[in-house]
Amino acid sequence: MTVSYAPIITSLLDNDLYKFTMLQAMLHQFPQTHGVYRFRCRNNKDAAYPLADIQKDLEQQLDSLCELRFLPDELEYLRSLRFIRSDFVDYLELFKLKRRFITVSTDDKGRLFIDIEGPMIQAMFFEVFVLAIVNELYFNALSNDSVIEEGQRRLDAKVALLHQYAEKQTQYGQDTPPFIVADFGTRRRFSRRWQAHVVKTLHKAEPKIVGGTSNVYLAKQLGMTPIGTMAHEFMQAFQALDVRLRDSQKAALEAWVHEYRGDLGIALTDVVGMDAFLRDFDLYFAKLFDGLRHDSGDPYIWGDKAIAHYEKLKIDPKTKILTFSDGLNLEKAWELHQYFKGRIRTSFGIGTNLTNDMGITPINIVLKLVECNGQPVAKLSDSPGKTMINNDTYLAYLRQVFEVDEPE
Repeated sequence: MTVSYAPIITSLLDNDLYKFTMLQAMLHQFPQTHGVYRFRCRNNKDAAYPLADIQKDLEQQLDSLCELRFLPDELEYLRSLRFIRSDFVDYLELFKLKRRFITVSTDDKGRLFIDIEGPMIQAMFFEVFVLAIVNELYFNALSNDSVIEEGQRRLDAKVALLHQYAEKQTQYGQDTPPFIVADFGTRRRFSRRWQAHVVKTLHKAEPKIVGGTSNVYLAKQLGMTPIGTMAHEFMQAFQALDVRLRDSQKAALEAWVHEYRGDLGIALTDVVGMDAFLRDFDLYFAKLFDGLRHDSGDPYIWGDKAIAHYEKLKIDPKTKILTFSDGLNLEKAWELHQYFKGRIRTSFGIGTNLTNDMGITPINIVLKLVECNGQPVAKLSDSPGKTMINNDTYLAYLRQVFEVDEPE
């Protein structure tokens, strides 16, 4: 297997924005929190070769990653974002990932195991880098001219589709919300260079549609809007902090409001499922947050529930926004936009289908928080198979506390 030893990650900005926003909140409010993260490939059987084969190269890439520091111009860029505090940038100026917090191993079935354990203000920052590295090492062995040609053909088709959607939008009235798509594909990308090529191409083709990316480095380089708020790990951590388990979701939302004072107001809804989320998302939070993010379950049912909830609270849904980010492509996003456009604003984060649509089966890899301060944490996803924990007793307790039924 031919492998390049050039570093895959060359900038600590080559990360998703929500890693910075969550890290800032944790540093300010819960700096002592300890976390354990575990890697899993959800479709090992579809892999072209065992992921264990990349272990040696992965170890080398992690060594390189842990030598990186933020550069002065990168720190200045972060300072320019109004929701990033100056003391947090001062912390990042000293920041360096510690190699001792991450270990890699394999088993006799050819499976790859990655464990991260340490202070969350270190541990949480590894995830996107590690997933991007694993992807690029894996696909490097499968890449050739015909793969790149197929990827380009598919990218050209996406550009044509964007032009179609832009043309259709010109026929709508001024009251119709725009169709907005952001790149969410850093963690699942074919390669760093390919993601940059895709995002630059789509943004240049239709900047009013593709104006944002979750990747902070690309946002800086291309003059795009960096997109992101919170991930599941932020909400999950509160299951092990000093609050009652039943109050953990409300405590997480309250901590976010306290940190960002109206900025970054998109709440993630599927940590314990949408129904349980809405029971906690009362008038107070509904007014403070700009909208909600969908990441599992049926998006149409979810969106209808969100709109009904706002209406029940006497809030005009047209003043709010729904962000969708679960397994989308441009066609699915457009259909959702068409369905909701007269009732509520929408935006769409697309990952794998933008940055790894090459005609090769992508590997479905995740790196999830499974323990915090010595206690198990979990999410009760609205999609079967997305829950990742080996502690059935805790899962049953979590379901009981939040009144969530067992999946059928």
